[in-house]
Amino acid sequence: MPPDGLHLHPAAAAAPSGAVEEKRSRSRLGVVVAGVLGGSLVALYAVAAPFLAPALRKVCLPFVPATTAQVQNVLGVLRARSGTLVDIGSGDGRIVIAAAKRGFQASGFELNPWLVWYSRYKAIREGVHSSTSFHISDLWKVSFAQYSNVVIFGVPQMMDQLELKLACELPSTAQVVACRFPFPTWVPERTAGEGIDTVWVYDAKTFKSRFTLQHGMERKTTPKHDNKLDSHT
Repeated sequence: MPPDGLHLHPAAAAAPSGAVEEKRSRSRLGVVVAGVLGGSLVALYAVAAPFLAPALRKVCLPFVPATTAQVQNVLGVLRARSGTLVDIGSGDGRIVIAAAKRGFQASGFELNPWLVWYSRYKAIREGVHSSTSFHISDLWKVSFAQYSNVVIFGVPQMMDQLELKLACELPSTAQVVACRFPFPTWVPERTAGEGIDTVWVYDAKTFKSRFTLQHGMERKTTPKHDNKLDSHT
């Protein structure tokens, strides 16, 4: 209460309470901004994590969409083929969907779940849902023995390992189409396209026989160890 004889103006009396209210409003605004920012960061992480996680692996397949020319080249070299087809690192599903439209029973394997879900949705829209399948899986944990046609958009760091895997698993009637990068030791039957749109075609009968020959020679040149146990008397 003010001293006797002194009277406060009403505006002056209301000033402290107005300042407190303003401070509270700013505090609430700060909480809202922090909440929105935090939510945005969480959403960004949820969207980006599936794209970034494969890049943290030892050998990864980065998502680079196939060009129209690449798709046409793949379908061109497989024109006389039929049956099952697999796209290793299928991305947004364009190779699988295009192959299904040509009569293949086509499958795609992709680590990124967002791309797999999008591919499934796109297959439904394109009317080829019944002849396509998309799987969230690491290619090194999958057997490709059931496929007669294989398409791969690989990177140089993985091609030598993939040679061994496919040589072991694929039937001799299979055909492999490599896009962007060729296999390091296999000899292609033919190629199509130019530059970045080039595709290399490999016949499984050829690279499997070479694989068998090489490993057969390795077994022959490996010294045998005497498995007999010394007898002690």
